[in-house]
Amino acid sequence: MENLKLSILKSLYFTSPQSIAELSNAIGKSVPNITSTVNKLLESNLIEQNGHAPSTGGRRAAQFVPKTDNLPLILCVAIDQLYTSVVIVDFQNNFKSDILTKKIDQKDAASFDKLTDLIQELFSQQTFKNIYAIGITIPGFVDSNTGKNDSYPADSKFYDLKSNIEHVFNVPTFVENDSSAIAIAEHQFGQGEKSKNAMVVNLNWGVGLGMILDNELYRGHSGYAGEFSHIPLSNVSKLCSCGKKGCLEVEASLLAAVDFAHEKLQLGEDSSLRDQFQKNRLITGDQLLEAANVGDQLALEAIHRIGYMLGKGIATLIHIINPEKVIISGRGAKAKNVLLPQVQSAIYEFSIQRLSQHTIIQFSSTENIQLLGSACITIANADKNIYKRLKTEIIN
Repeated sequence: MENLKLSILKSLYFTSPQSIAELSNAIGKSVPNITSTVNKLLESNLIEQNGHAPSTGGRRAAQFVPKTDNLPLILCVAIDQLYTSVVIVDFQNNFKSDILTKKIDQKDAASFDKLTDLIQELFSQQTFKNIYAIGITIPGFVDSNTGKNDSYPADSKFYDLKSNIEHVFNVPTFVENDSSAIAIAEHQFGQGEKSKNAMVVNLNWGVGLGMILDNELYRGHSGYAGEFSHIPLSNVSKLCSCGKKGCLEVEASLLAAVDFAHEKLQLGEDSSLRDQFQKNRLITGDQLLEAANVGDQLALEAIHRIGYMLGKGIATLIHIINPEKVIISGRGAKAKNVLLPQVQSAIYEFSIQRLSQHTIIQFSSTENIQLLGSACITIANADKNIYKRLKTEIIN
């Protein structure tokens, strides 16, 4: 009974509202079993009725949604190469706190302490008993089962981040690769919601990929499928963060765009970014994207360059996977109008039209997609321990 209750709560989180018949189909349990368990959850005040399904000729079926006031909260953590953001989310993806963001470089010896300080600051806004778990998304070779990240040395606190965070806060913690989590979030709540096969490109400081195949996240044999950024498509000799040359990431990431802009600004090129650069000796990725969106010529050139290389990489994906849709998500999706012509131009140049003409290229419009991905992986991994943090008792 408890497992079925949990399955219903999970299903209603990912697709809401649903009728009993829809829940039965989604979970694969009989209508009488679903009906009985839904009634238990109604009695426990953990779900509530929310209108009726459209009429199919007979009596309209009742639909149900999670009752978020009586369900625990999720503390979501989104880590990228430069910044970490945290927020508290409920069972309907409503943000229940401010988003707190701090620049944290994992190469810094104090980075783990800075991370825990940021989480603690958010915890101080809520009582511990109302938070079921901490969901963390982070770049790297993450084993989602163990929470270990092989992109870090074994003596780093970020290597076994799950255990180390659980030790500090005594709260269940789940860790997932950032691009995989973003793909799940886009598939469930974003541009990929109705797509059976979609490639979700995470355009950030690096270039990640999450692959949705037959409505499931594809992880590959060892769990590390989707290392899009390290496809050897670059002709420049610049060394990648992985230690090799030729990786797509060195020409198709926001970091590559920022580096290019820095080089041009140092040479004296005129730009609306010049004052910011002279003041701080750097510009941020967001500043570059904003400048490109209002037509700054230097910013446009920097974003055009990565867009073309990104399109070259996407052409390769189209040849291998033949997806229904490619969704460009992450921080870089803000520059859709600047990137799209360059991406399409490269796809036309490098792909076989018989394949690429049937693949839709879309840009995500979902705000805070990585934080939403952190919530998704936490709910997906929830177990019966979730009941220990409920505001009400489950009635068996």
